[in-house]
Amino acid sequence: MTIDARHLRVFLAVAAEGNFTRAAAALHVSQPALSRTLRQLEEHLGLTLLDRSTHHVALTLEGERYQPRAAAAIAALDAALDPDQTASRPLRLGHAWSALGRHTGKLMQEWQAAHPEIPLLLRRIDDRLAGLATGQADAAVLRGAPGRAGVETVRLFTEERIAALPAAHPLAGRTSLTLSDLADQTIVINTVSGTTTLALWPPESRPPHTVEVTNTDDWILAVIAGSGIGITGASTAASYAPEGLVYRPLAGAPPVDVFLAWTDPPAHPAVPDLVRIASACFRADSALASPPGTPEATVAE
Repeated sequence: MTIDARHLRVFLAVAAEGNFTRAAAALHVSQPALSRTLRQLEEHLGLTLLDRSTHHVALTLEGERYQPRAAAAIAALDAALDPDQTASRPLRLGHAWSALGRHTGKLMQEWQAAHPEIPLLLRRIDDRLAGLATGQADAAVLRGAPGRAGVETVRLFTEERIAALPAAHPLAGRTSLTLSDLADQTIVINTVSGTTTLALWPPESRPPHTVEVTNTDDWILAVIAGSGIGITGASTAASYAPEGLVYRPLAGAPPVDVFLAWTDPPAHPAVPDLVRIASACFRADSALASPPGTPEATVAE
């Protein structure tokens, strides 16, 4: 059996959709044909790429490691077959939330000035690599190092962590908080793309309960509803300031590194220029300043 690009596209579609039916519809093939093609790829590689034990298809560890390689291979193939189209198409910058916070506009303006012929498109994609591994983004803003083979990064800046609370919460009256202040609270955790886990606290003083969500919108709504308290990076407040939600500095919490990431080889020929321009916008060893209003109400996941 000859393995070709069709097999990689099937794998990437299933990985992106998390569902065989939606992936088949996106590729305009039948579900049996899609499943058969995926099995052929797994047999050829001698790997199990997907966990089919649940209704929501999940990548195995081998699948996670293979995904960036497959995406890079498809990007390189498309570029080789139609280099002019690849060079002129928009450059897609993925992010799971907030992009670069209040500094996003600066990068967009710098890019527009340098490359008016290539639009820089922001895409919010709710997964750990913000669409980079699935081919939905050519580069991505990531909070925390990706730890993936085939993914290159440059650290742009670090930002302080903050707490997000419903406006009526008793702790909302404080000008700042600590992790110890939250040790007896329920914590809202974005398990897909968030940066918060119970490992922020010592084992003996971890919060007793968590509420798990899978995207930033649900995270915001859960906090506003009083389901728990959120912890996030300072850029969130620049992008999300709904009524009923307040942010407070979180003293002593470890900061979050913000990276620009891309595949090797790059999925778009303009990626190296994006890396250069983004690096020039931020000093890698500088901390992100708190947005205006801190500590009154506006710093933020």
